[in-house]
Amino acid sequence: MMRLIHSSEYKGIAPKLDFSLPDLSESRLRDWVRALSVPRDYRAETVTNENIGSWIAKQFEDFGYHVKIKGPLRNIIALPKEPENVVLVGAHYDSVPQSPGADDNGSAVAAMLACAQGIATSLPQAQVAFVAFNCEETGYEGSRNFVEEFLEQAAFKVRHAHILEMVGYASDQPGTQRIPTALPINLPSAGNFLGLLSDQRSGGLMDGILAQARSEFADFPVIGLEVPTGMEKCLPVLARSDHVPFWEHGIPAVMWTDTAEFRNPNYHQPSDTPETLNYPFLRTTAQLLFTVLANTTAP
Repeated sequence: MMRLIHSSEYKGIAPKLDFSLPDLSESRLRDWVRALSVPRDYRAETVTNENIGSWIAKQFEDFGYHVKIKGPLRNIIALPKEPENVVLVGAHYDSVPQSPGADDNGSAVAAMLACAQGIATSLPQAQVAFVAFNCEETGYEGSRNFVEEFLEQAAFKVRHAHILEMVGYASDQPGTQRIPTALPINLPSAGNFLGLLSDQRSGGLMDGILAQARSEFADFPVIGLEVPTGMEKCLPVLARSDHVPFWEHGIPAVMWTDTAEFRNPNYHQPSDTPETLNYPFLRTTAQLLFTVLANTTAP
């Protein structure tokens, strides 16, 4: 049975924290999105794909992480000192051919970079790792490789994962939100909320995010959908991003999303450009993620 919860109606409240993202501005997020927004398909635009991967790795290195560029798919893995049992944040950095991919998925990479910088600055001992996956657009090959090959040999474990998939497009206008294909749920008419997707194994993780949103971001609407474990095999709309390999291998994971083409008319188009994004929405999403990470990893 599916469970749909609005943060405003969530009954649990998380404790308020003293942590906040230091000096995160909309202009910084916009600059990162602009730097990322070039067509960068893994096979059709090999050079720009490699260049963007190297640029992301350089950002992580500048923040102080130990960075690995792993395998032929060039996943960018940023690890804390002495990782043991980490919370993972992941976002894919490839785009479809001929699309700048500002929302898909430059917005998510920018939010991830903001959190990585904030953790390195405010909580340098926190067990948080970050991965920029490649080849999500071709059947999430990068995240599958990470889960099935890299993690099998890694000296650390993943407690749970936050997977960011398009988190920069939002509108308060009625009629801007559609219901994802075949889902028997009701959603607001305005596409101004952050969506969360979990399976039953990840439901507690989703609840923690909703509680944090209600406690510290009361004016920012967040809607969580928990589905029965394995339902993604029956409803393809639930299995379209890098959370899937984690679910398949029993690792709790929540996907954060603006719902992609069910809201954003520029999805997979040349028009998916930086100026189409809602930077206050993106900034608040990054702030919420940072708060969740601080709440679960602070010493």
